[in-house]
Amino acid sequence: MRYGLTFLLLLLVTIILLSNKADTVASLPGYDFSRPDGRLLLPPILHEISGITLIDSSTMACVQDEKGVIYIYDLHSTKIKREIHFGTDGDYEGLCKVNNTFYVLQSDGILFEVNQIAGRPLQVKKHLTDLPANNSEGLCYDSKNKRLLIGVKGKPGKGAQWKDQRLIYAFDLQKKQLSAQPVYTFNLEQIKQFALKHRIQLPLKEKKNGELPVVKLMTSAIGIHPLNDHLYLLSATEHLLYIFNRTGELQHIETLRASLFNKAEGITFYANGDVLISNEGQELRPTLLRFNYLKK
Repeated sequence: MRYGLTFLLLLLVTIILLSNKADTVASLPGYDFSRPDGRLLLPPILHEISGITLIDSSTMACVQDEKGVIYIYDLHSTKIKREIHFGTDGDYEGLCKVNNTFYVLQSDGILFEVNQIAGRPLQVKKHLTDLPANNSEGLCYDSKNKRLLIGVKGKPGKGAQWKDQRLIYAFDLQKKQLSAQPVYTFNLEQIKQFALKHRIQLPLKEKKNGELPVVKLMTSAIGIHPLNDHLYLLSATEHLLYIFNRTGELQHIETLRASLFNKAEGITFYANGDVLISNEGQELRPTLLRFNYLKK
């Protein structure tokens, strides 16, 4: 009888361990996104903040989606130090920095290359990427491959074949040219099955047979983690953060509290893994949230 109980206990422990192993992917990020380690209220001029990138440990650059201006923001004094006027009013949705050059993404896929060197006039070049969709959000620098990654927010085309597809393209910085094919293709139905398997709460949509979980993955910002090299995609309308490895395999979906992440449209990382996420103001003040990396 004693050996039988021992066997049952060992079996129970094994089941628990296997169950925990199956869920390790779902506990990947290394952050506590429910409790920011820092929170700043941004100035009213950044009410429509839509893209951010760190310049150094105390300075951030950002754009807002109505003005052709790069704002240089001091994280310590919490003030805008400088403005770089690169274009007319438009719909600017992404920002990243490569050495001394800024790249700004307009929603129609046009890239602005903005170079300001001390003592020289501002240089601005336009790149017509010819992205397949006119609703692009999310821009980051992929330093390993010397390219920019550009997110296509919604369906990349008309027709049933595009219904469950979300794409990311690459812009070659040497050729100044967009990749002919997407470098990442994400399938919404596969993402949904991942979420159900790991018991991740998804937004619900009312259908004829009741409320059903739905995945939209409407990319609002992209970032590459400096330590684990994973790709982080924010989807502001869903209040979700998707994490993929470099082969495009989904590793984690983080549910973001709507009251904290009312409209998360910017992401950037410190070298040590700490992350900044910006939120548009909507009916509130725009915010900048800092989350320290826990796995150091």
